[in-house]
Amino acid sequence: MTDHNNHSVKKKVAILIEQAVEDVEFIIPCNGLKQAGFEVVVLGARMNEKYKGKRGKLSVQADATTTEAIASEFDAVVIPGGMAPDRMRRNPNTVRFVQEAMQQGKLVAAVCHGPQMLIEADLLQGKRATGFIAIRQDMINAGANYEDEALVVDGNLITSREPGDLPIFTTAILNRLGYGGKEAALPDVKNTGADWWKLADAWGGSTKTEIVRGLNTALAGERYSLEALQSYAEKESDTQAKALFQDMIVNKQRHIERIETYLQRLGEKPSLSANIANQYAKVKSTLTGSDDIYQIRCALGDLQTGIGDIGNLCAMYTDPVATAIFKGIYQDLVQYEQRLVNLYRTRIAAVIKPPQPTTGAAVSI
Repeated sequence: MTDHNNHSVKKKVAILIEQAVEDVEFIIPCNGLKQAGFEVVVLGARMNEKYKGKRGKLSVQADATTTEAIASEFDAVVIPGGMAPDRMRRNPNTVRFVQEAMQQGKLVAAVCHGPQMLIEADLLQGKRATGFIAIRQDMINAGANYEDEALVVDGNLITSREPGDLPIFTTAILNRLGYGGKEAALPDVKNTGADWWKLADAWGGSTKTEIVRGLNTALAGERYSLEALQSYAEKESDTQAKALFQDMIVNKQRHIERIETYLQRLGEKPSLSANIANQYAKVKSTLTGSDDIYQIRCALGDLQTGIGDIGNLCAMYTDPVATAIFKGIYQDLVQYEQRLVNLYRTRIAAVIKPPQPTTGAAVSI
């Protein structure tokens, strides 16, 4: 990317670093800012220490520490996520630095678990903000008006939720710092139809090959589940359970169509493993029994496996579209798991009768 930062004095941006940072949440903003011509200063907690990412893609030594850094010398502060913010928030110098930057009206941008630093610094009271879903309640408890959006901007505060939001998050930072012009060609942050993955790839994020691999992994899981659910529905005699399986089948078909459509948009086709995934379910179904409760338990086991698998995909790629597909599958799986659990408990309660109280002879005293 060409340097379009036409300021005579380069704007200076601090990126906080700690051990176990989410690699791409450091890499993408850092590369995006550098390629746009901004001066990037990496601030850690300790001198002479190599900071490594949680996924092993990053190893970097800080340029300076938050102990010596002066907030007024920077135009913006970027706080990446991962497990790093939980370590950052224990350092009073890092907390002070972020507090001063916010109070001085500097741009403060936090992604994923990054808002944990804002919680520690007591900077979320009355602020519109977002972050990783796991810290949603923590942010609300700290006074934030939480919004489940890829990008939330409130004054000098920019927040995003996860790796899939990174190209939008980084673009918002660049825009606020004055990067732009006709040749810059950055998409509008509200343009959900933009090929954001290409921008993320240019900044060190997921490649097209990696994204396609993730989509095929999800497609294989959905095709396997569809075949298994059809088998469970055929063997199930309980009307309520059968209706729930049919509802889940329609849901799987919708997700499969969405994945296939996006693969087509990327100019790709389903992989061989995705195409034959349903065959594994057919083999498994021949080995299962026909007891109604057994079918519910099998379906519940499949759902729980799927929740774990698709949950991992949700945080792996820097493509907003693929991430949204994975999150949609995940949310539906969690919802159906609860419905199946409730149905299972009802059926078990009907089968297992509570022990009757015994009546003993009266004891005279």
